[in-house]
Amino acid sequence: MALASCCGGGPGYATPLDAMNHGPREKLVYVPCITPTSRKTECADYLATIDVDPNSPTYAKVIHRLYMPNKGDELHHSGWNACSSCFGDPSKSRNRLILPCINGDRVYVVDVGTNEREPRLFTSVEPWQLHNKANLGAPHTTHCLGSGEVLISCMGDENEEGKGGFVLLDGQSFIVKGTWEKKPLEFGYDYWYQPYHNVLISTEWGAPKAFRSGFNPQHVADGLYGNHLNVMDWTTHELIKRIDLGPDGKLPLEIRFLHDPTATEGYVGCALSSTVFRFFRAPNGQWEAEKVISIPPKKVTGWAMDTMPGLITDILISLDDRYLYFSNWLHGDIRQYDITDRRNPKLVGQVFLGGSVCKGGSVKVTSDPELKSQPDPVYVKGQRLRGGPQMIQLSLDGKRLYVTTSLFAKWDDQFYPELAKEGCQMYILDVNNVTGGLSLNPNFLVDFGKEPQGPMLAHEVRYPGGDCSSDIWLAHTGVKNKM
Repeated sequence: MALASCCGGGPGYATPLDAMNHGPREKLVYVPCITPTSRKTECADYLATIDVDPNSPTYAKVIHRLYMPNKGDELHHSGWNACSSCFGDPSKSRNRLILPCINGDRVYVVDVGTNEREPRLFTSVEPWQLHNKANLGAPHTTHCLGSGEVLISCMGDENEEGKGGFVLLDGQSFIVKGTWEKKPLEFGYDYWYQPYHNVLISTEWGAPKAFRSGFNPQHVADGLYGNHLNVMDWTTHELIKRIDLGPDGKLPLEIRFLHDPTATEGYVGCALSSTVFRFFRAPNGQWEAEKVISIPPKKVTGWAMDTMPGLITDILISLDDRYLYFSNWLHGDIRQYDITDRRNPKLVGQVFLGGSVCKGGSVKVTSDPELKSQPDPVYVKGQRLRGGPQMIQLSLDGKRLYVTTSLFAKWDDQFYPELAKEGCQMYILDVNNVTGGLSLNPNFLVDFGKEPQGPMLAHEVRYPGGDCSSDIWLAHTGVKNKM
């Protein structure tokens, strides 16, 4: 069963609004399932295919599991061999899902084109290939390029030292072609590119030897985590500027340009500082950044520290560039902001979904500038939501937000140890994308605590036809940049 080509020749959609207005409702999603650290030598990670069609008899069920051939890899994020950046090229097809392994220094390539309901392993890029051909490790974000090649950001080298770089794969054979950047960066994590503005901008998590061992505040003080945006020339592959986000920009993780390919701005969530920065190209042509959202920490007792940050771990922008969504993994809420005024986001939706400050737990909030009382535990289909909301994925039409709860296995152990024992969950928020608002869907819950080989951790959500964090649109080549 071949995946449908969307709206014409080649993969994806002509424009973001075309995807939003004419894209089909999602019926399947792919979710990496990660073995908790206590069992990582016993069981392999796998890619779960989940039925999200409300009219299906297997709605909210895992209908297929593709087990990886190695253990301890830690599947994390995923991307495509081809997306909307290849729209109009009938020689390209979105038929391979790319699965970098954040701990195993390996990249799996999965065939989802032959049968989208039963993915199969196509090939893999082995650690020695990343190490020897690119001197990189800890692969993270995958984007396809308009050329048909695949570009994957990396966060370190084979010795687990911090090192930002990009490995370039052939889009057909998936052979490592080498590195994309002229010189390595200090740190790496996520990235977004826009050839129309001749730019690639990347973010910084930290050195693998730091984050793989669990979160240690001393590592931040020791300089093992980042707080810069790296602005790179798309044509020459050279670093042209490092934007220092300062103390309010610690651990900048997910970065999103506006989907309009002519736009010269976007947003990045900074986890530890719990802030959102707007990055933009100034009138003088320089790329800059300014803080536009700040989530105040809570004073607490019964926790690892006396101050608890929200910990913004994922952000998304709707395809019409109207709404920004992000998760506060520790505080336990998801927020929706109207960003039509780009410099002044307006909070229009918020819902609490568990987290570390629920009533009845060991943590007591002693001072909170936002809430008058600690939120109540939340239940779906009779089950209490465990952990906090982490990865989020918005439906093309902007009406459903899928949520999973694992951040990174070692960090899950620290902050939500119940996830390793009871498993993660996946649920849906119904979205008011007219005036704003979020509500929990009472009819959908996937419990990864009941998996065949024991409780599993669930991370990023992908749709077979692409989504608002996988696809990058390119401006029409006939339009000339005015700057």
